[in-house]
Amino acid sequence: MRAVADTNVYISALNFGGTAEEVLALGRANILQLFISPSILQEIEGVLLRKFHWSATRTRQALAVIQGFAQLVRPKEAIHFIAEDEPDNRILECALEADADLIITGDHHLRGLKTFRGIPILSPGEFLETHRRGTHE
Repeated sequence: MRAVADTNVYISALNFGGTAEEVLALGRANILQLFISPSILQEIEGVLLRKFHWSATRTRQALAVIQGFAQLVRPKEAIHFIAEDEPDNRILECALEADADLIITGDHHLRGLKTFRGIPILSPGEFLETHRRGTHE
């Protein structure tokens, strides 16, 4: 399954664990094929440095780990669909470029869409519940 995880999934996994960390663990195990763009990486970096006061070294290490399991794509189509939070559009761009099967996010602007151009948008918990059902049926 091809998926794009929103910045908040990476941030939550790195700082708090929980369902977001479980999602990334599936990516690291190649059970879930995760895609990321340079814009998402830049946003992760900025949040870790500014909001969570991570050191530059620790931040670089985290980004290197992410790049080790998430495939980098460079979106060609610019999207301006979500006016309330413009950076959320980078997630949509990445999902389209990656031909993703789903978007995983905790962001209320994205989750409110439910789908975007046929791509389902799920919270980490919703995704894990669906994944567990699918692997046990």
